Amino acid sequence: MDLFFICIKIFFARILDVTIGTVRSNMMLKEKTLLATGLAFLETFIWFMIAREALRIDISSIFIPISYSLGFATGTLMGSFISSKLIHGIVMIQAIVDENNEKVLEKLKQEGYLASIIELTNNFDGNPRIMIYLQVNRNTLKKVEAIIRQCDPDAFIAVSETKSVKNGYVK
Repeated sequence: MDLFFICIKIFFARILDVTIGTVRSNMMLKEKTLLATGLAFLETFIWFMIAREALRIDISSIFIPISYSLGFATGTLMGSFISSKLIHGIVMIQAIVDENNEKVLEKLKQEGYLASIIELTNNFDGNPRIMIYLQVNRNTLKKVEAIIRQCDPDAFIAVSETKSVKNGYVK
């Protein structure tokens, strides 16, 4: 019975410290350093306490490292989920579509998105293409991707984090 409770304790402690660590990493990327510093302390404190206990246990059961590992994996999943809900930022979308695909540009304009356009040539077949370049709030990303896919199902879409935007328009 003791082994069961130890495994549960390790599992949930790892979920907590890894979730905090994942959120902390994302806060650092968004330059929220004071909050990230506090989270770093909490994360390390929890990790130290549970790692010390896990290594001090005189039970040679495979369930101890399994609990530790499952807690880490679950904490990563939960931390990613929490970060996606807490951290709302700006993302850059680059979409490459056929040059004659004006539907994409019109639909984006109708929805209130501003985009820059760069003319390209496909290196494989020599066909002209255009790259649509725009910055949007993360919470509208799926909507913009859907607009592009609706107009050009074969569009190449790349999304990147944007650290900051100056002198521009972001819907």
